[in-house]
Amino acid sequence: MEENEKIVLFEKASIPSAVAKLSVPMIFSSLVMVLYNMADTYFVGMLNNPVENAAVSLAAPVLLAFNAINNLFGVGTSSMMSRALGRKDYEVVSESSAFGFYCSLICGVLFGLLCGLFHGPLLTLIGADETTRAATQGYIFWTVYLGAAPSILNVVMAYLVRSEGAALHASIGTMSGCILNMILDPIFILPWGFHMGAAGAGLATCISNCVACLYFFVLLYVKRGNTFVCINPKKFRIKRQIIREVCGVGIPASIQNLLNVTGMTVLNNFTSAYGADAVAAMGIAYKIYMVPMQVAMGFSQGIMPLVSYNFASGNRRRMKDTILFALKLIVPVLAVVTVLYYINAGRLISLFMNNEAIIAYGTRFLHGFGLGICFISVDFLAVGVFQALGFGRYALLFAVMRKLILEIPALLILNMIFPLYGLAYAQCTAEFILCICAILMLRHIFRTYQDTKEYASSH
Repeated sequence: MEENEKIVLFEKASIPSAVAKLSVPMIFSSLVMVLYNMADTYFVGMLNNPVENAAVSLAAPVLLAFNAINNLFGVGTSSMMSRALGRKDYEVVSESSAFGFYCSLICGVLFGLLCGLFHGPLLTLIGADETTRAATQGYIFWTVYLGAAPSILNVVMAYLVRSEGAALHASIGTMSGCILNMILDPIFILPWGFHMGAAGAGLATCISNCVACLYFFVLLYVKRGNTFVCINPKKFRIKRQIIREVCGVGIPASIQNLLNVTGMTVLNNFTSAYGADAVAAMGIAYKIYMVPMQVAMGFSQGIMPLVSYNFASGNRRRMKDTILFALKLIVPVLAVVTVLYYINAGRLISLFMNNEAIIAYGTRFLHGFGLGICFISVDFLAVGVFQALGFGRYALLFAVMRKLILEIPALLILNMIFPLYGLAYAQCTAEFILCICAILMLRHIFRTYQDTKEYASSH
């Protein structure tokens, strides 16, 4: 995309048009990512072996930990890049993108190595027991020990490309890996293929992430000279300004995801006390819930470059109108989804496993998760705005409130009052309270920042 095209998109295009161009590819990308995550569960479920399915569910917190690195260098760097574009500071855009790329690569390699070295304690920590330990390790071997670096790198590169408005290319790169994963899953998992079970799902994921990385490398090579995204090692510099701005947004976003991992680990450990059927059902219900959750997340992340650019350029009216338009669009859509989920919970669970016990567990779990869908859309949008404006402290506050202050205590209390089934309502309870806080915070931001040239960097 040429520079004048970026300016038209960020400064002159109608808000519905700009939001659609930035967020629709991101939403499709997020949906495809959910489908590929669900593909693991679906094809492993076809083996009709709760142990193999439980292995995929138990590994979920470790895969969520990737998001801590993704957000540190993806969200943090892309926010800095978009604000620098708004200030027309193109050298900072190039240097910050190189910083995000190489730091994510290094961290991905180290993450895989450390998980491999300490695999014993790791498996115990995520709730794997004697029954599920071997299957869980087989899945994690490919997705984490060998697959952490390409998994992290392809997501971070998508953030970098998206930060300058190339949302379609970012989504194509992400979706290419996801679609390939869904094609490879049955080949590696099922008896008519390699019959590797959960380990086969992990291998398919690893190969797919490598292909997605290759797409982004080819894209940046083809667009050289027409993009500010730079992965030239000569541009990789340790500068105080870059570290401060990337980490100011990225660290709170990273902590948010680490707390999500903590919450899911606590949830899995509580659920594992009720057996493999309950763990498998919880994993299936959560992955179905992730469809609208990822739509909300994709939508909020999609509009971040538009919000960042207009805040930094001083066009606060356009920034506010973008946020309000986003709220008016996403909340009614997800309200309809909530109703449909509640009515069809049993049918949705049965698509993954034709097991009466798992369907019974999963239906009630999905009822609880589904009630939080509308609230989480507002929460994600508010956090996306905080990240876009460079207000990492607000995002960190919400992350701590969501998990440590609200959700984890709710898990403990609701599990005591309503054993097992109360676990599914903890997140809804937390998100309802956060939704109220989000509305108040957005109102505060709207009142505080008028149409002036005061930049986010001063905060």
